[in-house]
Amino acid sequence: MIWTVDRLTEWDTYLICYYNTDDGDQCTSTVDITIYQPPESVSISFVNHTGMMFENQQYTLQCSVQNVAPVQSLTVTFYRGNTALGHLQSNSEQKKPVNETFTLNITPSREGDGAQYWCEAKLELGPAGSQRPPVVTSEKLPAIVHYGPELKEPPNPDVITITEGDTLHLNCSSVGNPSPSYTWTLPTNSPSYSGSVLTIKSVGFEHEGQYICTVSNTVGTVTKEFNIDVQGECCQILPGKRVTEVHSQYYFTN
Repeated sequence: MIWTVDRLTEWDTYLICYYNTDDGDQCTSTVDITIYQPPESVSISFVNHTGMMFENQQYTLQCSVQNVAPVQSLTVTFYRGNTALGHLQSNSEQKKPVNETFTLNITPSREGDGAQYWCEAKLELGPAGSQRPPVVTSEKLPAIVHYGPELKEPPNPDVITITEGDTLHLNCSSVGNPSPSYTWTLPTNSPSYSGSVLTIKSVGFEHEGQYICTVSNTVGTVTKEFNIDVQGECCQILPGKRVTEVHSQYYFTN
């Protein structure tokens, strides 16, 4: 027997087949019917949060699926870029179309700054269903992650020794979001400076001392110290003389 219907409107329905045996007994067989409704729309958002995020703080992503049935056959996957963050399913046994919300906690890092979050709703049709189940995706949700300054260069030696007249480069470059600002504390009578790399083209004894670079943004502050020791350059060699440097003192010999 072939049963044909133009449009099913009873979501919680089933078929019963009656038949008689040769002995005159009547038997029944029940066939369950599953009616599938692919999601009409899928959207993603943050719960109770808008705008920027901060590194190592927890936030909740929310994926909202509209008008889907049966919801227990639905699998929702959260993504950051192309990386799957988690797969979720509903515990509901509702057969009629429903709106369902799925949530996932995330803790952003600086590597995730600028990443896009999104979710995907896939309706599994079972072993007898299509090999390509209906899939509906949300829009992309960009994430701006704020984090404190981090110095790019390794720590300095305790003392940086440089010869008088040479060029001195003090590198205090860092990364951070928002972009950090630089404040330098310099030896006495030195001019102020606010860049990431301090350069002195010709070092003199007046440049000797401690330089402190303070890097700040709205999230945090880090500092880097430079202790500069300036050595005198070798004296001028007089005609017919030979000069030897021993412990920064000069001895002239014929």
